[in-house]
Amino acid sequence: MAQLGNLRHRPVRRLTQLYAGLAVYGVSMALMVRSGLGLDPWDVFHQGLARQTGLSFGTVTIAVGAVVLLLWIPLRQRPGLGTISNVVVIGLVVDATLAVLPPGDGLPARAALLVTGIVANGAATGLYLGAGLGPGPRDGLMTGFTARHPRLSLRLVRTTIEVTVLSLGWLLGGTVGLGTVAYALAIGPLAQLFIPIFAMPPRPVTAYAA
Repeated sequence: MAQLGNLRHRPVRRLTQLYAGLAVYGVSMALMVRSGLGLDPWDVFHQGLARQTGLSFGTVTIAVGAVVLLLWIPLRQRPGLGTISNVVVIGLVVDATLAVLPPGDGLPARAALLVTGIVANGAATGLYLGAGLGPGPRDGLMTGFTARHPRLSLRLVRTTIEVTVLSLGWLLGGTVGLGTVAYALAIGPLAQLFIPIFAMPPRPVTAYAA
């Protein structure tokens, strides 16, 4: 996993790509929230907590990310700069976007917000993962747990965690709907499309004469 200081290779591009990706990710979350048609599992959980606590959506996103990051400790996972930035930047951007973005007026506008949000989310995932500076805390939790329990598949671990947070979020009042299903079906292919596009080229190996 990428370390906090792992910035020797093309640092300007990697940092630009990382923070652009995190900003777009926050905007994509706000677009899906404003669509009112359903959210991805973690955001259903964030929205449910926000409604129960009175905290902003972004504040809850940051708080949950920090708690999840603490769960990396027993898994012996090491965060990268991208991991720490993920916790803070996305929450700040989603709150800022929600402050200026009105809800969709009518089903066509709401559907457009949803589709744009899902596609932007896939592109954002490719951007920040492609920077190679560490995964988000939630993804790292899944991969770290699988690494510590190799008999369990990543798909099983991911499904179990996401069904759990989705169920809790729904019970807390988060929005589950068509958008939740659309996200689940689309995010895998979108990530598969965008991650290779934005992946950093490998660091060149310097040849030394004998």
